[in-house]
Amino acid sequence: MYEFIYKVNRRIYLLFWNILFQGDFKSFGKKTTIYKPRNIQGAKYIDLGCRTSFMPDAWLLALKIDDNDPQLIISNDCYIGHYVHIVSVRKVIIEDAVLVADKVYISDNLHDFDSISLPIIHQPVKYHRDVLIKSGAWIGENVCIIGACIGKNSVIAANSVVTKDVPDYCVVAGAPARIIKRYCHESQTWEKVNHEST
Repeated sequence: MYEFIYKVNRRIYLLFWNILFQGDFKSFGKKTTIYKPRNIQGAKYIDLGCRTSFMPDAWLLALKIDDNDPQLIISNDCYIGHYVHIVSVRKVIIEDAVLVADKVYISDNLHDFDSISLPIIHQPVKYHRDVLIKSGAWIGENVCIIGACIGKNSVIAANSVVTKDVPDYCVVAGAPARIIKRYCHESQTWEKVNHEST
């Protein structure tokens, strides 16, 4: 009975949410659902593809900090987990069929701390590097990605911190993240790699 009531409540919520808010986005694809978001700021700079699902408490922020309009693009058939926080001041792109687990942070910017005469809280956010997460990637729980490209069908292990680009078909883990496996097309297996940092 609980499951039935939950499903009905969820459908009603999503129907009304989509009617009220999907027009605020730059684009909002068919069959995309955002269920009980924590916060959405700068929706007019956010493009959402089709059939993408956002679990509760996602926070999407597209923040204009200079003359450049921010871009936050999440493409088709993606899954965005609970408590995911995505921030763009310039460009964050998530391609098709990307799986993002819970409590992931993705950002193209850093908080400035250059001035030692000012508390950091009073210093500005500054652009760092674009983020691109290529199609088919899997981002594990509690991962932090700042200004990096994640390769096609690559895997970011839970609790990793990624600040450098990850090639296609790799598994990375750690803080800072290092490549621990690569897919070998000849043998069609994932092969271990020793201490190759990303």
